[in-house]
Amino acid sequence: MAHLQVSNVTKRYGSTTAVDDVSFAAEPGRILGLLGPNGAGKTSTIRMITYITAPDAGKITYDGREVGEWSQQRMGYLPEERGLYKQLRVGEQLIYLGMLKGMSKSHAAERMEYWLDRFDASGWTSKKTEELSKGMQQKVQFIATLLHDPSLLILDEPFSGLDPINSDLLRDIILELRRDDRTILFASHRMEQVEQLCDDICLMARGDIVLSGKLQDVKRQFGENTVVVEFDGSDDFVDDLLSREAVRVITRSAHRAELTLVNDTPARDVLDAALGDVDELYRFERTTPPLSEIFVEVVGEQEVRRMQEEAVEA
Repeated sequence: MAHLQVSNVTKRYGSTTAVDDVSFAAEPGRILGLLGPNGAGKTSTIRMITYITAPDAGKITYDGREVGEWSQQRMGYLPEERGLYKQLRVGEQLIYLGMLKGMSKSHAAERMEYWLDRFDASGWTSKKTEELSKGMQQKVQFIATLLHDPSLLILDEPFSGLDPINSDLLRDIILELRRDDRTILFASHRMEQVEQLCDDICLMARGDIVLSGKLQDVKRQFGENTVVVEFDGSDDFVDDLLSREAVRVITRSAHRAELTLVNDTPARDVLDAALGDVDELYRFERTTPPLSEIFVEVVGEQEVRRMQEEAVEA
């Protein structure tokens, strides 16, 4: 299997620079997470990798050759905006898409049956796309991405529309494909999904890569300044810690709090505060911060808020 190299790539749309001098590599047998908020430049980068658009500067190579029509045949691309034909039946649609990738009709039919069976969808061949739920359509789209046995997989928000059971099934299949030494690029704005799946990350904001490297190496750079508390009873201790500016809340629910230690607060202070309030303490752990918190630290809280507001307006 071959690796993907993006070298000093820039893409402009009029006066807007969507991707600004971006470089990264994706290797066989590893999953690279391309992540960031909406509008960060992820989709523009992917469209250049898949040769839908061309960069204004820089170069993208796969297997040592510049990408082009030839590389499209070796790629499986699952776009964020799904593109199935609503009036076509599932069977004829998958076979047609497989043949567009150079497969014979019989081979496409054989692989279709295999993947429909893997996704518990064997009875769907005669159904029209418009008869399927969003989650069912997502399965069909994913099968279309895999049908021609691509060596490079590009998955843009692949879990969109899936329930937890089918999300777990899809995650297992992605990890299986990783073990098969394929090169996998996984784009998402859901940083917790990237943490669950990826070996390497490129964190993008406003067209730039602001952080990249092996996932665990990146997380270790930011120290173990996160505390996870799981409990029964009152969570007033969190309000007390906030009032003392001892922590910042990452996530908070009735029985769980994920907190960032600030102003040199010792983890022991959080433990003492929790023990004074809760009825039962089930978990207390000091660990590396989640990617979402790292992103806030690197980009800045105000900038993150502004990007989120701009994404909503767009």
